[in-house]
Amino acid sequence: MSKTFPLDTVKIRSAEESDVPAIFQLIQALAEYEKLSHQVTGSAEQLRQHLFGDPVYAYALVAEWEGKVVGLALYFYNYSTFLTKPGIYLEDLFVLPEYRRNGIAKALLQSLAQQAIAQGLERFEWSVLDWNEPAIAFYQRIGAQVLPDWRICRVTGEALAQLASITQRNDS
Repeated sequence: MSKTFPLDTVKIRSAEESDVPAIFQLIQALAEYEKLSHQVTGSAEQLRQHLFGDPVYAYALVAEWEGKVVGLALYFYNYSTFLTKPGIYLEDLFVLPEYRRNGIAKALLQSLAQQAIAQGLERFEWSVLDWNEPAIAFYQRIGAQVLPDWRICRVTGEALAQLASITQRNDS
């Protein structure tokens, strides 16, 4: 059962290094929701290094309610060759189940959209699992297009190592 509370009690802010344990717990909760817990192989320490080390690989906004981090938007910058402009790619958006349906996810997305506009970026995009109909409906309600013609391609682990070791191929 969701708690109902005024959205003005939620603070959206840039993540701080002290938030890393809470952010990592949200990532684990997201993986559990998506039935992908087995794919979480990283650690809070690795996340800390990537969010606050040198170089920085990703950024995060958190939603805080009464001092508790209850939501997350983890993102990085990408680039559109067609627009010849940078954009924001939202890697993860997650709000703890008991805090959903209170506008927190929308507030996180709105904050990123405002950041994109302030920085002169032209694109803000993310992926959604095809079975996650509540998320798809929510994204469409806020004006997002769900692009049916695009598929994500991914190379990881041993396949990545094999690709990296290919020196010459005739079937490119």
